[in-house]
Amino acid sequence: RLTSSSRTVIDQKLLALLNAKPNIRIALNSHTDSRGAASANQSLSQARANAVVNYLVSKGINKSRLVANGYGETKLKNNCADGVTCSESQHQKNRRTEFRVIGY
Repeated sequence: RLTSSSRTVIDQKLLALLNAKPNIRIALNSHTDSRGAASANQSLSQARANAVVNYLVSKGINKSRLVANGYGETKLKNNCADGVTCSESQHQKNRRTEFRVIGY
């Protein structure tokens, strides 16, 4: 599920870009923190990427322009791996969806 703040960012940044550049294709790459089982985090990150794709499609973007990739906990932004004590804000940095232009 997307939060209202996430929808606002998507609308202002990504949706605006996709509407302004109707030929570009975007990869949506979602990540989790390291807490929980790796397999569950993989599934969660794929669901997050799919949620962004579904939201953009609901806003009129053709699904063929979007690729959803879930990376789970495989690409952490910091050292908060399994067994490392981290604060909630440190874990939050790893929970994200990034986008990358893959074609135009």
